[in-house]
Amino acid sequence: MNLRKDTDHRKVLCMKRITQEAYHRQRMMKYLADHGNVTETAIRYKTSRKTVMKWRKRWDGTVQSLEDQSRRPKHSPRSHSEAEIREIRRRLKRHCWTDLLLAYQEMLEHGYTRSYGGFKRIAAQMKAAKPKRSKKRKPKPYQRADYPGQKIQLDVKYVPSYCVADGMKYYQFTAKDECSRWTYREMYDEHSTYNAKEFLLELIRHAPFPIRMIQTDNGTEFTNALLVVKHTQKTLFEEALLEMGIEYRRIRIATPRHNGKVERQHRTDEARFYHQMRMYSLEDGRRQLAVYQRKSNDYIMTCLGLRSPNQVLADYLAVM
Repeated sequence: MNLRKDTDHRKVLCMKRITQEAYHRQRMMKYLADHGNVTETAIRYKTSRKTVMKWRKRWDGTVQSLEDQSRRPKHSPRSHSEAEIREIRRRLKRHCWTDLLLAYQEMLEHGYTRSYGGFKRIAAQMKAAKPKRSKKRKPKPYQRADYPGQKIQLDVKYVPSYCVADGMKYYQFTAKDECSRWTYREMYDEHSTYNAKEFLLELIRHAPFPIRMIQTDNGTEFTNALLVVKHTQKTLFEEALLEMGIEYRRIRIATPRHNGKVERQHRTDEARFYHQMRMYSLEDGRRQLAVYQRKSNDYIMTCLGLRSPNQVLADYLAVM
């Protein structure tokens, strides 16, 4: 009983492996056997007489004989030997799998006779088969802000050129409170540390809470830390923070996600404000931005439990 089941299972697997093209060729061969005319069979099955004759030579009465045969050569005299493959892998490892030309040159000096194209192909196959080691980086725990003003993310956005009529460049300075998501914006015509200081003074004047910490990226409008010549000289922005006793923190280089809340706010401003406005001067842009600024902190947010930043601030200020 078990032998019969095993035989039936093998038959099912064999049938699954047979392609639809083979069944089509079998019907063509049966038609040829019944009518005996190659030309008529070719016309009926929309193929050439040469194709019909080729499959007639291969057909032995079974559908398996009509399957496509492998076109792989039976003998490849130019294929790499096992010793050559081991030597190529050793050379590539020495050069960290990057400097193929130098590895190829070293192989030529040791009697290698293949072309550079063949060397590159075998190197690509080795690199694809090389197991990739996944580096599991343990992220540091993120310190969330517990109250408004504990940490303010600050960044600069280029005003899109499609909404500027006078062809000038303008910049939106944005500050976002991590706890309440309260946001403040101003527009300037220069991307400078002077304007960063002016924006800081306006932020302190308009914020409904005391500010403990400011966090920015490493842009030169905020800091000189990445400059070779002036890295020890503080900017006007840093001097203002030091004078007011506000802690200053810079995010790591090339990690804008650490300022993710204000970066996300810039995308929101793009969709809600800049896609629907047209400005003709700096004063006009500031006027329109001020209207949007008054409305924006009343928009509800999912991260606040469908409450607005002003509602969250009101709850905090009520218990302080």
